[in-house]
Amino acid sequence: MEILTLDLMASRCPLALLMVKRSCRDLSPTQKLVIKVSQPTAKTDIVRYLQNNGFIIDIQADGIDQLVIIVKKGQ
Repeated sequence: MEILTLDLMASRCPLALLMVKRSCRDLSPTQKLVIKVSQPTAKTDIVRYLQNNGFIIDIQADGIDQLVIIVKKGQ
């Protein structure tokens, strides 16, 4: 299983959300994507997008400074 990483710690919305959309669109069913984000608005928008579009998410860290999510394509 291939694990990709998308580090958006320096990115702000809407660019961060656009990059997540592009990366998730290209995921194969056997891949996982690790997303790292720090900007508060981007955190909310990215989680909402993933939940509303059927992705399986596993939040690894959710702190003031950083959100780390592992994403897989839904069935």
